[in-house]
Amino acid sequence: MSANNINLHRIIRTIKNNIFLLIVTIGTFVAILPLFHIIYTIFLKGMPIVMERNINFITGTLSEGGIGPAIVGTLMLTAMAMIIGIPLAFLAGSYVYEFPNSLIGRVTKVLLQIMLEFPTILVGTFVTALVVVPMGHYSGLAGAIALAIILTPYVAVYTEEAMAEVPRIYKEGAYALGSTRIQVIFKVITKIAKKGILTGMLIGMAKVAGETAPLLFTAGGLYETYPTNPLEPVGAVPLLIYDLIQSPSPEDHKIAWGAALVMLFIFLAIFTPIRYALKDDIKI
Repeated sequence: MSANNINLHRIIRTIKNNIFLLIVTIGTFVAILPLFHIIYTIFLKGMPIVMERNINFITGTLSEGGIGPAIVGTLMLTAMAMIIGIPLAFLAGSYVYEFPNSLIGRVTKVLLQIMLEFPTILVGTFVTALVVVPMGHYSGLAGAIALAIILTPYVAVYTEEAMAEVPRIYKEGAYALGSTRIQVIFKVITKIAKKGILTGMLIGMAKVAGETAPLLFTAGGLYETYPTNPLEPVGAVPLLIYDLIQSPSPEDHKIAWGAALVMLFIFLAIFTPIRYALKDDIKI
């Protein structure tokens, strides 16, 4: 092959490579553009009301022009959902990892995959029949149970996948040293796979913190006083936004945009530092 042909092939490969990189860049930009548009719109419409009312918007009740009870309610519901759901999800994921070929293991894995795509509003109606109707009223507990059910498959699936990625030699080495099955799973495999497990917890937390549909039939809403009893109705920022946007009042719409901005800040304040801390955490 002559030198001219070699140079021609190099030029063609360079052109193809540049075209491919251009297509990938454009595709990436198009994919993330809606996300940045949403964030920009929330800031554009939410910041004026937050700046106008300052700290009162964060601490005041709805009649005072604030969303304080809804913020506390969101944090309460998310914390309760994690307390209820994470232990169950971790055990389910660990069981599927340890017994992948058993009947219960296979059925559990299929159910977890189905629950990932299960309509959350149906979870709300299920918990309504299970908890709200027997209690006779809405409650934070009912809302937390609904959110815990939604959170469980995310944490369980990530737990099982993270454990499955651990090289088998660590497991065999732990057994060779005389460790029991429980010690191998909880002290060896879990420690090595903690990054993936914690990532699943973060994704599950982010998912339930922004849920509205299951709370419509369970939490009830509380915006004039701060929630103190999980057995009583509790408000939440997503639920408040849903209620406000249905109002014909422009003032309510402003509060809804401000609440959306606060919700975005809450998510970023919790998710970003933890995710960054996990990014380089590869210690065993």
